Parts: sequence; structure tokens; C-alpha cells
Amino acid sequence: MEKKELICIVCPKGCHLEVTGDSDGLHVTGNGCRRGVVYAKKELTEPTRVLTTTVKVKDGLSDRLAVVTDGEIPKESLMEAMRIINKLEIKAPVKCNQVLIRNLLESGVNLVASRGMAEL
Repeated sequence: MEKKELICIVCPKGCHLEVTGDSDGLHVTGNGCRRGVVYAKKELTEPTRVLTTTVKVKDGLSDRLAVVTDGEIPKESLMEAMRIINKLEIKAPVKCNQVLIRNLLESGVNLVASRGMAEL
């Protein structure tokens, strides 16, 4: 494996990581803590993301509501998740942390409301 360079996003420090690989596995340098090693290996083998976006709201004080996944989903599934979410229209009222889509993409992760929304 050729050398990969990453900036760790686990904490605000933003360590500049270098990852190399050989028959013994991945080797990480430049990390300020163990969490940087875990982040780099996961990012290069199974990258995941928390998805934040908005959904349409019917009969609410606003026509959009901020939503977020309550866990990480595979990075390669983000576009498929957005296709599903973009079709969603919820009816107000909505409570903060209310589950809007359970087990999104059979990932074990739910889509939840980031805040409440009152009815008109």
C-alpha cells in the first residue's frame, strides 16, 4: 500500500496522520493519541459518516426540519440514504429525537428529528 495522509477529526487538535501498510497490517504515525490510530484504520477500511440533512414538513411552522442519523452509516450508502430521505414528508407536530425512519438501509441506525416542530 502506498502512503496515505489523513487529518484526524476525532478531536479539535487535527493531527496529520500517515498510514502505510504491509503484510503485518496498517501502520499509523503522527497521531497524538490512540484514537487517531483507530480513526485512520477505520477510515481506510470501513469509512462511515453521521448523516445530517433536512426533510419536508407538512402543516408545520416551517417547511423543513433538521434531521440526523443516530449513528454512523457506511460512506458508500450516503447517496442511497439521501434518495430515501428526500422522498420523506412528515406531518407536524414532531418531537426532538423522534424516530422518523427506523433502521435506515437496514443499518441498525435511525433517522431522528434534530429539534421539535410545532403544528401550524
